[in-house]
Amino acid sequence: MPQFALTPQNTLPADAAAATLVGRVWLPAVAGPAVVALRGEHLVDVTRAFATMRDLCEQADPAAALHAAAGETVGSLADILANTPVDKRDPGKPWLLSPLDLQAVKAAGVTFAISMLERVIEEKARGNPGAAAAIRTEIEKLIGDDLSKLKPGSPEAMHLKEVLIAQGAWSQYLEVGIGPDAEIFTKAPPMSSVGTGFDAGLHPISTWNNPEPEVVIIVASSGAVVGATLGNDVNLRDVEGRSALLLAKAKDNNAAAAVGPFIRLFDGKFTLDDIRKATVTLTVEGEDGFTMKGSSSIARISRDPADLAAQMLNKNHQYPDGAALYLGTMFAPIEDRDTPGGGFTHKYGDIVTIAAPELGALVNRMRRSDECEPWTFGASHLMRSLAKRGLL
Repeated sequence: MPQFALTPQNTLPADAAAATLVGRVWLPAVAGPAVVALRGEHLVDVTRAFATMRDLCEQADPAAALHAAAGETVGSLADILANTPVDKRDPGKPWLLSPLDLQAVKAAGVTFAISMLERVIEEKARGNPGAAAAIRTEIEKLIGDDLSKLKPGSPEAMHLKEVLIAQGAWSQYLEVGIGPDAEIFTKAPPMSSVGTGFDAGLHPISTWNNPEPEVVIIVASSGAVVGATLGNDVNLRDVEGRSALLLAKAKDNNAAAAVGPFIRLFDGKFTLDDIRKATVTLTVEGEDGFTMKGSSSIARISRDPADLAAQMLNKNHQYPDGAALYLGTMFAPIEDRDTPGGGFTHKYGDIVTIAAPELGALVNRMRRSDECEPWTFGASHLMRSLAKRGLL
């Protein structure tokens, strides 16, 4: 059986002592969340300085503001992590939440060549995993399997587009993969994401699905990128494969947006350049003994993170509470799990670990979305909770 135990050792970045880490914790005593800073081995409540994570990320220098904030110790990180998984939780003690609150939760699609090819395959397979292998071979013969050096919107990309149209091989996924305009969509409503240690949701209609390991950048309302964390953009390949117009049904389900464990704020020791060269690993461990591992580097992204942030937030589209932007999946698992040619799909109970040395590890157990904890605490509840505590 795969283990589902959270500790500081398997959660924090490799250089945690030098990192500026901030998150959110549920406080049973006040029936509401707190913004917490990691200081040494303890989490410190700084909610009196920053009522929401949004407020902290709107500061001119969020990292400096966090370091200067006074607060009260909530408890040790080890104890709070151990109390986070729902089946191990004492509801009278604090537990870790997703680090996001009022930010819009957005995602960029088709930003890596390998995932772009898989989206094309989904489309042509019409949601049938059994047809994927043959289609993959056909598509790779036409366009190859490495488009990472092709700059979207460039003359070379537009020439390839003309060639593919002439061959009848053009796809809407190639349009956003190598065309000038990025695909930016809403992954989940504000306040609905789940954190590390939580169950992550798979809609029960899906029989072909996968994790999407991603870096998530935190963007202030000004457009400045102020930090980063990890995300799992849980994906239903069969649903989106039936029609791209079902993207919302494939992406936005209960507990299907996992983010965490903490936001690492940019400071003198950690910047967007560190994200540009980060390597993210994926591990899937099943109750059936199945194990899958993979890794990829953000350096292979076809659109720079700053460009994606600018395409999301600009004079034509504002986010007054800022946004968290998934940068796109670096790989889609295709390894056969049960039958030859059947490809990969989740089974309930899978433990998914997404990790990067700079950001720590995000760990979730896969469950049916209707069996995960229901989302009941929204923005209105947050405002009432903060007002009751005299923090607004």
